[in-house]
Amino acid sequence: MSRWDIFCKIVDNFGDIGVCWRLARQLEHEHGKHEHGKHEHGISVRLWIDDLNIASQLIPALDTVHRTQLIDGITICAWDTDTMFDQAATVVIESFGCELPESYLSLMQPENIWINLEYLSAEPWVEGFHARHSKHGSLIRHFFFPGFTQATGGLLRERDIVENNRSIATGKLLQSDFFRQLNLGLDNDSAALRISLFSYPHAPINDLLAAMAESVTEISCYVPATGILPKIAEFFGKASINAGDSFTRGSLTLHILPFLTQIDYDKLLASCDINFVRGEDSWIRAIWAGRPFIWQPYLQAEDTHLIKLKAFLDVFYSGCAEAAKQATITMHHAWASKQVSTTAWEAYLANISALKAFTAQKTDALALQPDMATNLVIYIEKLHHNKI
Repeated sequence: MSRWDIFCKIVDNFGDIGVCWRLARQLEHEHGKHEHGKHEHGISVRLWIDDLNIASQLIPALDTVHRTQLIDGITICAWDTDTMFDQAATVVIESFGCELPESYLSLMQPENIWINLEYLSAEPWVEGFHARHSKHGSLIRHFFFPGFTQATGGLLRERDIVENNRSIATGKLLQSDFFRQLNLGLDNDSAALRISLFSYPHAPINDLLAAMAESVTEISCYVPATGILPKIAEFFGKASINAGDSFTRGSLTLHILPFLTQIDYDKLLASCDINFVRGEDSWIRAIWAGRPFIWQPYLQAEDTHLIKLKAFLDVFYSGCAEAAKQATITMHHAWASKQVSTTAWEAYLANISALKAFTAQKTDALALQPDMATNLVIYIEKLHHNKI
């Protein structure tokens, strides 16, 4: 049996662990086993995490007291200065340049396959750098870039996620059951536009909520409990707010949700008409939800994140009707540049029908490409074959 070690350093709260946990689960459940329970590729996954406390919010079954535990078929291990490594795995995945510990590197041999899983980007240079490698002493470090084209590593996507999301998006009963589980009823606001909001705290949240409140469209906004709650409380003039609270101003009714599991967050995205997402993990999930979305890239020095944003907008909205395309580009840049006007928001809402149809088509087109986990398994099998 081939053992894979995935190393995850949690830099930005949930993005890094979100991607690594999804990848580990997909490798275990879709590539590690046949439907009858036998291993197809013989993959056994260990996930090394440097902050179990944050990880436990995404992995509810995780017990932060235990340094090693088996959850959903995956061995989760604490990674800190006290960690003692026994041997290097057949395949070692260094997620997002987190840097493998020297004590682990010393155990690695040339036959070990070392993958640096990079951040997702739509920038043109990604195709040229995907699958390149560099020497590290006697070891070779391979660079695997996710991306939006066939010449990249693809996008992280479970086998049935698009179909499942479509069932929720078209299933009023499924949506009602989901919101009821969150202690929210839809009877009073079933005609309202539903929006989910997940962003970095530096986003112009006050501007956005003010534009929603002033809108001619009735809006129900759902905010999972994260670091932006103080900004929400400030807008409504509250000292503090908690999961379960609801507030109304003008056309806006806002609901504070508990922190959601990955499965429930996918359901929320599929149930909403518009999704505000950030970073990498929720960005990819919004794509598979097939609903219009506004993406906030991670803030970088010298406005590098705006270059990344422009590259994505150019790729994703290629072929979109001009009015709808301009409305979403304007809204994305307004959200990223910390100032959202009511005019930009209303122009976006005026094109929402066109954006809804276009996003669904784009989701279907991207879903025809091989997913990232499959591409990764194939790539590693080729590397392994070349080493024999």
